[in-house]
Amino acid sequence: MPHSADSPDSPDSLDPRDSPDPQDSHQDSPDSPDSSDSPDAAESAEAWDDGLIARRVTEATAAALAAERASVLDGAGRGPGHQTPAPLAYDGPLRSRLDALRELVGLSRTRLDSHTLAEAGRVLDEAAARRKLSGRHTVVAIAGATGSGKSQLFNALAGVAISETGVRRPTTAAPIACSWSDGAASLIDRLGIPGRLRRRPLQSPEAEAQLRGLVLVDLPDHDSAAVEHRKQVDRILKLVDAMIWVVDPEKYADAVLHERYLRPMAGHAEIMFVVLNQVDRLPGEAADQVLDDLRRLLDEDGIALGEHGEPGATVLALSALTGEGVDELRESLGQFVAERGAAARRVAADVDAAAAELRPVYVTGHRAGLSEDAREEFAARLADAVGATAAGDAAERAWLRNANRACGTPWLRLWHWYRRRGESATGRHLVRTQTDEEATARQRVEQAVRTVSDRASAGLPTPWAQAVREAAVRGSQGLSEALDELAGRAGLPPGRPPRPGWWPAAVLVQAAMTLLQVVGGLWLTGQIAGVMAPNLGIPVLLMVCGIIGGPLVEWGCRMAARGPARRYGQDAERRLREAAAGCGRARVLDPVAAELLRYREVREQYGRVMRTGVGVG
Repeated sequence: MPHSADSPDSPDSLDPRDSPDPQDSHQDSPDSPDSSDSPDAAESAEAWDDGLIARRVTEATAAALAAERASVLDGAGRGPGHQTPAPLAYDGPLRSRLDALRELVGLSRTRLDSHTLAEAGRVLDEAAARRKLSGRHTVVAIAGATGSGKSQLFNALAGVAISETGVRRPTTAAPIACSWSDGAASLIDRLGIPGRLRRRPLQSPEAEAQLRGLVLVDLPDHDSAAVEHRKQVDRILKLVDAMIWVVDPEKYADAVLHERYLRPMAGHAEIMFVVLNQVDRLPGEAADQVLDDLRRLLDEDGIALGEHGEPGATVLALSALTGEGVDELRESLGQFVAERGAAARRVAADVDAAAAELRPVYVTGHRAGLSEDAREEFAARLADAVGATAAGDAAERAWLRNANRACGTPWLRLWHWYRRRGESATGRHLVRTQTDEEATARQRVEQAVRTVSDRASAGLPTPWAQAVREAAVRGSQGLSEALDELAGRAGLPPGRPPRPGWWPAAVLVQAAMTLLQVVGGLWLTGQIAGVMAPNLGIPVLLMVCGIIGGPLVEWGCRMAARGPARRYGQDAERRLREAAAGCGRARVLDPVAAELLRYREVREQYGRVMRTGVGVG
């Protein structure tokens, strides 16, 4: 009487083919019939197949299986349980893309939330985990809806009733793995499939050799009423190297299948088989019509079809019940597994999908960056805030005042002194509202920072635009106070403005004009007092020369001083502008530029991930 596969006394545990892999603990059991301690036990014991509905196997089949197992022994005579499967190797471009994605995630962790980077991190982790495992095996999952016949197809490929079929729904409650060759235990461990659900096919050595390296996984129904079943399907579909989607004539257009699975996985077309099962139920040419409609739906999903030698999904029609088309699927699957490229293509497709999901946070259609015009405008706004123009004008006026004091007539200087003394005494001088000026300057600085941050963040994806604005805001804290202190240091230099070389000569000429006036006045006074002989011509001429010459000398000096005064004022304005620009650059522009540089780096890394080499404009 056959035993249930889930029973602890099931003879599945005694069959040498029951072990999922030579590395599985069941094979090393001392009670196993093929144990080295009892070489005759396998011949005397009854052989059982791996199906959940157990049945006896003929001696000829058991002998063929033993011969097939012996063929995989290495040259030293060691069993396959002692072999170390060769790890998977990624080619240069894929390895470069993975490195770029890892660098991209590292550069983005401080700017993007963990949820945004979760899928990219998962792809990197799974790619690293898969790379450590066997590269000689290809893990293929059979997925389908309830009643699509996927378990029946699974049994047809294995040549034995491994997965239970029947009218009860859902039939497949847990994933079942079937390996066509040894060395796949670690791959099946990665899927979380226990040893009691691992099988070996029951076929001729020729048929088994056709699919050598294949690990076939029968999944629960993806539309199962049990939530746990759907979770298992979603989990394992992210781990397998390829997948076979089984549809039937009734549910091939099911919205759940297309919207939840096929459409989001359109980029995985090269590792996808889409099988229309149960064509024996379709009369006449109906099978071709349904198959054509299925291809149309797949094309609408964005899934490339592997027709005419082009890469894409393989679409077949078959009947797992009658065997029609199963050989064609087995042949296509054998060629697919023999290429040993499914695992790398799966990783590449996962990288494509993760990069496409990250595109909105890295790529924008606008030019990003801070233009030179924006930098100059920011510096100009800061210069206005500290009053650079007013400081230059004040420096120019100070130069002119100094020139007037040095080259003006003594009488005019005396008059100016008297006026200043009188104004100071009356107290009618203007008092500037320093508080209002500081508030206005602060507003100008804040407006300048907002403007430059808006320009720098324009065209950036939202996370990076936010990072740029935050950097500008942090830099603006204390900027107004720093500019005020800077204005005090870089404004007018202490003391009087420097004098040009011609000023001493002008002072001597002005002194001479004054002396002529004094001499002429004293001469006239002496003549009036009768002390000196009357002669009005000379003293009057001296006085007229002094009176006219003094203002002329003063006017000439003032004209000559305009150029140096203007240059002096421009130098003072330039120093203050440069100081304000340097302060703004160190506090605001440099942090903003650092954020833009980080974005440029991640954009370049993203271009390497997408294999486009795209950079920033």
